[in-house]
Amino acid sequence: MAQAADGPRTELYADERLRAGDLIAELKARAVTIGPNVTQWPGLTVYRFESPVAPQRSEVQSLSLCVVAQGRKAVVIDDVSYRYDPFNYLILNRGLRFEAEILQASREMPFLSLVLQIDPALVQRISADMRDGAATAFRRPQSRAALPHRPAPARVCSLDTDTCGAVLRFLRAATTGPDRRVLAPVYLQEIVYRVLRAGQRQRLLDAAASETSSNPVTQVIAYVRSHLSEPLTVADLADRACLSPSAFAHLFRDVSGMSPYQFIKSIRLDRARELLVAGDLNVSEVARTVGYPSPSHFINEFKRLYGVTPRVYADAQRGVIPLRMDLATGRPGGG
Repeated sequence: MAQAADGPRTELYADERLRAGDLIAELKARAVTIGPNVTQWPGLTVYRFESPVAPQRSEVQSLSLCVVAQGRKAVVIDDVSYRYDPFNYLILNRGLRFEAEILQASREMPFLSLVLQIDPALVQRISADMRDGAATAFRRPQSRAALPHRPAPARVCSLDTDTCGAVLRFLRAATTGPDRRVLAPVYLQEIVYRVLRAGQRQRLLDAAASETSSNPVTQVIAYVRSHLSEPLTVADLADRACLSPSAFAHLFRDVSGMSPYQFIKSIRLDRARELLVAGDLNVSEVARTVGYPSPSHFINEFKRLYGVTPRVYADAQRGVIPLRMDLATGRPGGG
C-alpha cells in the first residue's frame, strides 16, 4: 500500500520555481559529502546521495521534519509505503521504526534532503499561541477503552510556498553567528507554525505530547536504551513508571505502537545490527552486549527479523553508506 503527497501539481508557479531552485542550491552547498552531513545548527542534518540506496532499517530518536528537495525516497512504516518526491515532507515522531530507501539519485541530479529536529515544547507553545485550540497535554488514560484511536504513523504533505520560504530563511540564517543566534530561532518557529497550519496540527501535537517529560513511557524508553545488556521485564519497567503491568503495557502500546516486549526485542536486535556492521565484536559478544545470554537464541531471533544470520547480514552491509536517521534525529550532544 502506498501513500502519495496530498494534491500534487505537475507545474510550479514562477515564485515557487525560484524557491525550489534556491532550496536545492542551499542543500547542495551544505551536503559536501555522500550520506548524512551534520551542520552548524544542532539538530539539522542534510543528506546527499548520487546513486540509489537499498532499503535500510532505522529508528527516529526525536520529533523531526524530513524534507526532500531533489530525488525520490520511500519509507515503509507498519507495512505501508510512503513515497515522497521533491518538495514533499514527512513528520516522524520519536521511537518510530521504519525502513528507508533512496529510489532516485545520480551524480548529475543527486538526492538532496534535510532532517530537522523539532522541540516538542515549541510545538505546544506555538499551537497555544495560535488561539484556535489549546495545546495537547499528556494525560494518563483511565482504561484501555478510553485510549484514542491510533492514527496512521505518517502522512506525506506538499511543501507549500510559505513553508518553503521559511525553510530557506532558516537555512540561510543558520550559517552565520549573529543570524544563527537571533534569526534562525525565529524562522524555526515559523516553520513549525506553517506545518501546524498545513494540516499536520494533530499529528505534531500527538508526537510532541508523547515526548514530554510528564509521559512515563519516555523515561522508560531511555532506560531501556541504556540497559540493553541487563534483564528487562515488563513488571520492572512498569514499576519504574509507577503503573501496574497491565496499565503500563496499554499505555506503552498507545505511545510507541508496540508492546513493551516487542519494543525491547526490536531495540536489542537493531543495536545488534549496528554492532555487527561496525565489526568490532564477534556474534557471541554482540549477543551478550544486547542482552542475549544464548548466542543461538540471538541468531534465531535475528534471522527471524532480518531474514539472514548475523554474520551474513554484517558481510552484506559493510561498505554500504548508512542513512543514519538515528544520528540525524538523536538529541544534540547525545541527550
